[in-house]
Amino acid sequence: MQGYRGLKTYQISYALAMEIFTVTKGFPREERYALVDQMRRSSRSIVANIAEGYRKKPYPRSYLSKLIDADGELAETQVWIDFALDCGYLTADQHQTLGHRYAEVGRLLSGLLASVEIE
Repeated sequence: MQGYRGLKTYQISYALAMEIFTVTKGFPREERYALVDQMRRSSRSIVANIAEGYRKKPYPRSYLSKLIDADGELAETQVWIDFALDCGYLTADQHQTLGHRYAEVGRLLSGLLASVEIE
């Protein structure tokens, strides 16, 4: 039994968080405590909220809350990716690729959100 690690949403989000980690290594030093930390934190938070929410599935309201948090962190990560492009730290291709992959995560999260039944 794989639990949350078996979720496609988790797997893609985790891979993206690792990609953000790698990409931000090349950002300027002055962004270390600003943009780099924000991008890494929010991208990792998506994954953490999915995992935490999965463990709360027996409690639909808590599960839903964590999935909503993950979706909010996803939106935040997308904003930081936009800033990274406009600051010249990401190429247009990197920005587009990350954008498409995070859009996929958003669609998958929407599916999970829609599946939660609150009594």
